Amino acid sequence: MDQNTMDIRTAIFLAAVCGQTYTQYDTAEQWFLVPQTYRTVGSFAAMAYDGSEAPFGFVLESDRAAILAFRGTGSAVDWVSDLIAHQTPFKPVRNGGLAHRGFTDIYLSARDRIFSLLDTLPGDKPLFVTGHSLGGALATLAAYDIASNRSHNQLIVYTYASPRVGDPKFVRNYNAIVPIHVRIQNDYDIVPHLPPLVYQSPQTDKTYYYLHVKGDVQRSFRMGSVGGNHVLSSYFADLARDSPTFTATVCNMPPGWCP
Repeated sequence: MDQNTMDIRTAIFLAAVCGQTYTQYDTAEQWFLVPQTYRTVGSFAAMAYDGSEAPFGFVLESDRAAILAFRGTGSAVDWVSDLIAHQTPFKPVRNGGLAHRGFTDIYLSARDRIFSLLDTLPGDKPLFVTGHSLGGALATLAAYDIASNRSHNQLIVYTYASPRVGDPKFVRNYNAIVPIHVRIQNDYDIVPHLPPLVYQSPQTDKTYYYLHVKGDVQRSFRMGSVGGNHVLSSYFADLARDSPTFTATVCNMPPGWCP
């Protein structure tokens, strides 16, 4: 069986985890709910394009696995970073190809803190890396970095509505070194189609090439608006229809933590 085939229960569970990265961002206290059997290892912040620092996710751990979760777009400032589609060398990986500058800047601002949290985890414990939208792009960068520079030998990536992240060399190397990536996208969501395959900078006239990483899992739902086709709650509802009994159980652990 293809290692990048989606496991529906994992997809539903990690989508719910991603939902809590938005709760963390939206509350003044930066609190969020943690699923039963998991504990919080720590949270991390990152710098948006305007230089402001904001919460961008957390690391969780249970006896059986760990999760690194990234928040998606939560403000207009994040969208500015999304739209900085110039490419820059992804310096954490030697000869790692070119990556979206806006996404890379955000990720690198949080990298030290993320690695300090991951370094407290056993290297042989499965590590799930996940994120929605911008968070999916950050999860991709983190997974590439972790696979190249750390000893987590069971690395599993699930992303939702992620934009494209890197150039063909980045994608080729990523696909070779990251063992499992399940990249879930809605056919009617515009964000996974950005940046375009060929992006010409309006400022410099320089041309950049973008590809998606492996693991494409196509979903198909229409929610009546551009935003509705993209938000995490729509992805969660679509996935939940495939396993309603499991979803109902998950959403009670603890009650109210699902999107």
